[in-house]
Amino acid sequence: MITKNEAVPHLAKALEMKSLFFKREDLHPYGSHKGRSIPVMIDTYLLQGIKYFAITGSGNAALAAALHVEKLNKDRIGDEKINLDILVGQKISPKKLGKLDMLRNQYVHVTMHDRPLQTLFTKIQDPLVRALRQSTDDLSLLGYEALGKELLDIPELSAIFIGTSSGTTAQALAEYFKNKGAKIEMNIVQTSSCHPMVESLENENPLEEVSIADAIVDQGAIRKPKLLELIEESGGTGWIVSNEQIKVAQEITKKNTDISISTNSALSVAGLMQAAYTGREWRGAVVCMICGD
Repeated sequence: MITKNEAVPHLAKALEMKSLFFKREDLHPYGSHKGRSIPVMIDTYLLQGIKYFAITGSGNAALAAALHVEKLNKDRIGDEKINLDILVGQKISPKKLGKLDMLRNQYVHVTMHDRPLQTLFTKIQDPLVRALRQSTDDLSLLGYEALGKELLDIPELSAIFIGTSSGTTAQALAEYFKNKGAKIEMNIVQTSSCHPMVESLENENPLEEVSIADAIVDQGAIRKPKLLELIEESGGTGWIVSNEQIKVAQEITKKNTDISISTNSALSVAGLMQAAYTGREWRGAVVCMICGD
């Protein structure tokens, strides 16, 4: 098992729940759950002869890519070295930019752009350059199968809450559980700033504000039709949480577990709290995905 399925009984008691676990993806060697998928994408394309990659993002996926390329390049020489262009937007958090800057070298390039996605599209006109886009590349789903397998080790797993941007992780898990014949309720959580996946579900919150959870940025919602079908089939739904709810989730988590979670990781807890306070109940264990910064 790469990361812990950590029981949090005191938090479960505070929320009047039978059993609650944190999936500690913040402890992944690559810093977040993105470390499950991005390396699989890179490794697969390397087998096809691709050695130049480009990626956009709010930080976690790019960080996983940079760390994996750094690891791979240690065993490579000369023309076998892998190149990675990280294209970041002007609104990237200073903390995440600092992490990326620490990994910058002659093979890992970090540049800021007004329109990073358009710059990516220009770069991949070169057939030797491959984009690492989880929102459009179904190869990204494969890396999360190991995560699904680890989650099924939790006794009587009933439901999962996960902060969602492109929906890739949630779709991969839902498909994995379905293929395994496991009836696991999938609940996605989005922010007051970005909630295209949840707009058609029943728990929409009309509040609009700039969210402090800055990793939820995907407005395109390309995976939405398939993901919503899987969510509804699982018996789950979607939740929108405010900044105040995120802060309360951080506080109650710290008080009852002594674990400090980021605003992005707190999305899952905030969504669970919203669900619990509206009367949702589960017979078995519930998992909150603690996904990293």
